[in-house]
Amino acid sequence: MTQPSPFAEIWRGPFLESVHSGHAVICDDTGQIVEAWGDPATVILPRSSSKMIQALPLLTSGAADKARLGTEQLALACASHNGAAIHTDRVETWLSTLGLDDSDFRCGPQEPDDREARDGLIRAGQSPCQVHNNCSGKHAGFLTLNKHLGGGADYVDPAHPVQRACLAAFEEVTGESSPGYGIDGCSAPNFACSLQGMARAMAGFAAAPEGSAEARLHQAMRLHPELVAGEGRACTELMRAMDGKVALKTGAEGFFIAILPEQKLGIALKAACGTTRAAECAIAAILVRLGVLDPNHPATLKRMNAPITNRRDIVTGVLKPAADLL
Repeated sequence: MTQPSPFAEIWRGPFLESVHSGHAVICDDTGQIVEAWGDPATVILPRSSSKMIQALPLLTSGAADKARLGTEQLALACASHNGAAIHTDRVETWLSTLGLDDSDFRCGPQEPDDREARDGLIRAGQSPCQVHNNCSGKHAGFLTLNKHLGGGADYVDPAHPVQRACLAAFEEVTGESSPGYGIDGCSAPNFACSLQGMARAMAGFAAAPEGSAEARLHQAMRLHPELVAGEGRACTELMRAMDGKVALKTGAEGFFIAILPEQKLGIALKAACGTTRAAECAIAAILVRLGVLDPNHPATLKRMNAPITNRRDIVTGVLKPAADLL
């Protein structure tokens, strides 16, 4: 097995203090590897980076059009949002149009990452609801598909028609038979594949024709970056920095994907240590390498060549990409 490749370095003064390593693959629209670091064949769980794939049956079944979902709902179906009002208000409206409420979710409650929303709940003496879960948009999509299919209430069961449809879509776009799944933080199954399979899937999204399910989903993400993640988040800020020309999606445990429609390329990467800062630094460096992200944009400089400060705001070090990525 090929060992992980260096991704990101932490320098403190003149000393190399830490090194993050990982695996990354860029595929073209034929599914072939353009560039790779580490082991393209490593088996991974893409976590929330696979939400666009999980949303495919929502469109291909006709459920999205029957429910008259717009680009905002499609972006939320692909989102790992902050639980801000801009997210929860839209998801609650979506649920109400289905004749459903928070109790129909199976994602579990989560304290919002958005500070204003979190403080508002505290001031009101209220507990977080399932709509605050960062995956509530995806689950609203599941519920929309479930209503269309007429399935039972436990739509996260791996044997449920909703999840069987997600697995079929996953295996089709990755070009692989999944070796299994893990249960994600939101209780839905998360199917495994090779890292190349995930990059191949993202390249397929990038090259998909206008009007296809894949194109509609990545277009919605690029049109509404604020709904895909939220203020201060890498997905949102980097998509804005690239003027909506590239779709980005993070996943837990150091995963990231990118969909580049103009170049018809797909990227998938996994930080071996599972840390967010390594994955964000690596995806920014690769996007700079490909010429689609300005290395001097403020959003870029928060993730690569980023100063590390202490509690007195003194610069003590720097986070920078490993040389092999540049």
